[in-house]
Amino acid sequence: MTLEIGLVLTILAASLVLFVSEKLRMDVVALLVMASLVLAELVTPQEAVAGFSNPAVITVWAMFILSSGLTRTGIADVIGGTVLRLAGRRESRMIIVIMLTAGTLSAFMNNIGVAALMLPVVVDIGRRTRLPVSRLLMPLAYGSLLGGLTTLIGTPPNLLISGALEAAGYAPFALFDFTPIGGAVLVFGTLFIALFGRLMLPRKKPAEETQRRSQRNLRTLYGLQSRAFEMEVPRDSILVGKTLAQSRIGVAAGLIVIALQRHGRHEPMPSRQTVLHGGDKLLVQGRLDRFREFQRWSDLVIEREAPVLQALMAEQVKLVEVDIAENSKLVAKLLHHSEFRDHYGANVLAIRRGDLVRRVNLANVPLRPSDILLLQATPDTVDELQRSAEFSSCREVNEQEVSDLYRLQERIFVVRVPRESQLAGDTLVRSRLGDAFDFRLLALFRDGELAIMPDPDQSLRGGDLLLLQGREEDLDVLRGLQELEFQPGAQPNLHVFESDRLSLLEATLDPRSSLVGRPASAVNFRAKYGLELVAVWRKGEAIRSNLDQLVLQLGDALLLLGPRQQLALIERDPDFLVLTPVTQRHVDTAKAPLAAGVMFAVIFSVLIGWLPIYIAAVIGATLMVLTNCIAMEDAYRAIEWRAIFLIAGMLPLGTAMENTGAARLLAEQTMTLLGPLGPWWVIGGLYLVTAAGTMIIPTAALVVLMAPIVLSASADLGVAPQSAMMAVAMAASASFTSPISHPANVLVMGPGGYRFADYLKVGLPLTAVVFVTVMLLLPILWPLTPTP
Repeated sequence: MTLEIGLVLTILAASLVLFVSEKLRMDVVALLVMASLVLAELVTPQEAVAGFSNPAVITVWAMFILSSGLTRTGIADVIGGTVLRLAGRRESRMIIVIMLTAGTLSAFMNNIGVAALMLPVVVDIGRRTRLPVSRLLMPLAYGSLLGGLTTLIGTPPNLLISGALEAAGYAPFALFDFTPIGGAVLVFGTLFIALFGRLMLPRKKPAEETQRRSQRNLRTLYGLQSRAFEMEVPRDSILVGKTLAQSRIGVAAGLIVIALQRHGRHEPMPSRQTVLHGGDKLLVQGRLDRFREFQRWSDLVIEREAPVLQALMAEQVKLVEVDIAENSKLVAKLLHHSEFRDHYGANVLAIRRGDLVRRVNLANVPLRPSDILLLQATPDTVDELQRSAEFSSCREVNEQEVSDLYRLQERIFVVRVPRESQLAGDTLVRSRLGDAFDFRLLALFRDGELAIMPDPDQSLRGGDLLLLQGREEDLDVLRGLQELEFQPGAQPNLHVFESDRLSLLEATLDPRSSLVGRPASAVNFRAKYGLELVAVWRKGEAIRSNLDQLVLQLGDALLLLGPRQQLALIERDPDFLVLTPVTQRHVDTAKAPLAAGVMFAVIFSVLIGWLPIYIAAVIGATLMVLTNCIAMEDAYRAIEWRAIFLIAGMLPLGTAMENTGAARLLAEQTMTLLGPLGPWWVIGGLYLVTAAGTMIIPTAALVVLMAPIVLSASADLGVAPQSAMMAVAMAASASFTSPISHPANVLVMGPGGYRFADYLKVGLPLTAVVFVTVMLLLPILWPLTPTP
């Protein structure tokens, strides 16, 4: 093994580890691979960036635009809706129709887009036929994947395989070269799911009546019925005269105020500026046990030793200012005190932005580059902060600056935990008191000893003195929460859910949504849409607690509550796919014939050999914009840029493997193991390696890595590589065994209520069916021929 081969294999191994661990985004990993290859002089700078002008990459982004144009003009809705109306009510027949419809559309459209397009339609069919959507959505995803196998433009791996053939000097695949074997795979795969695979699909039945996603049954499905209760505001309560926002009912205990009853009248979803009156009844959603635990903190008693403890603390800690760096991971994130303390070992006391100093409600401020944070830290922690890449500078501040600029002395006080308090054994972190009231625990005085910046998980004892930063008046609000009256045994009046003014809506994130990876608190559904996020369905379970800290993922099903006119905003928002619409969705199909004509012209020009596929696709995408089938901004949005950068960044690795001989080395190892058994055993082994790789590696990257190995193995066998390359293309796109194998699988996971094991139960036997079908048909449709 040469040094160059060793370097290439090292970069390959490192990229695989990063893909599997998901420590970095896959497109960032690809760019790191490209940069590493140039720095190691394994490829030239021109070869490193050649992927961005690769015909396969150009075709992929152009097809994204063409696919979106077909969707936006309604042509796909017309085809899909018409065919699905013929599905009838028998489960097996419905599965066949759904899979074949999705497969046919995926032959010419992006398969992720097809799955996203048909998802609401299939959910609606399940609702109308009383069939659990868990029996239909996985077949939908698998149908879209199988359909991508039938044409050259059906999926990016097909284009990459064809491009690799052409780059190596062989004849590339034509547009419909994939159709005979891909069509057979689609048919046999569909029949397997309809006859046998459906028996392995989960049948989600939380209750008999929840098969239809009605308003009442959505509450049952997500477990909201058991978490609704009523509270009354006493007439002499501290909270009287305060707004709902000032009461901290929602922020403090994670409760959602669904309705307010006053003088016999109900106000659904009251504004946070609604002023509370004595005798008001609040219908709230949340965990009563969590609220009662929170109420215990009203036992805290204000003491007057703040200056003494503060002076003792000042001798052991430092106050520093840090600037948020331009590329810091904290940029655009909300500040969670407990998380910041865990990561950086410091308390955030204030935020300075220009001349504005903020000392309260810090958790509501998205951080920006150049924001200055005032931190309390130990000397050892200050050294670590100075070395941190998240901060561009770190400097100590003196007491006079703190007093004049930040005026912290006005917001530091001491509270005592009573000797017999129920708070004994509790912690600030578990109670979320810090985030709810913006309290920071600066020090703890116990048994004559002062603990500076105690661990957030430090258990409290009776008699403890806590030095807190915050507002004393917030303790009055805390006592007001203690006064709220809850009557056990009383049945909450849930008829407000049945009103015309208030509804529930279930939605999932669009595959290209900008909200993927963002915490729900940063989205701020209440401020942006006037809605409340009341539950999230993920991996077969409903999540109803700590939703503000939940990071949204592709495949999540979101349950939103609010007025019907506000829910309509979600239906029009491209970040969401609505599963239970509250209004009638209307798609303007006036330009559908025009979009279909553009797509037909692209296909026809390639078939007659007039234009290469990448030129035809670019011209077609341009015509879609010129004819107003899709706006230019929507065209940019339609492109899955992550996939483009992934492919373009990984293509140089394939070049390096070929140039250095790494591909030949791996091919020789394959030949040593399987070569004596014959060429079809080698091809079968390459197929199985590729199929296994789809569980952990993005399919586009996998094809880029496998192509040079397959070409070298074919050369060693002395046969033309088309047969082996066709096998690898089929294996790469047959991503059935894991939800992370393909975005279409992730997309249906939340709405279908699937678990990881469900994909294995159905996907493994389907993978076996596809493998057998491909290996039986390859010798007939693509027989081995000697190398010319």
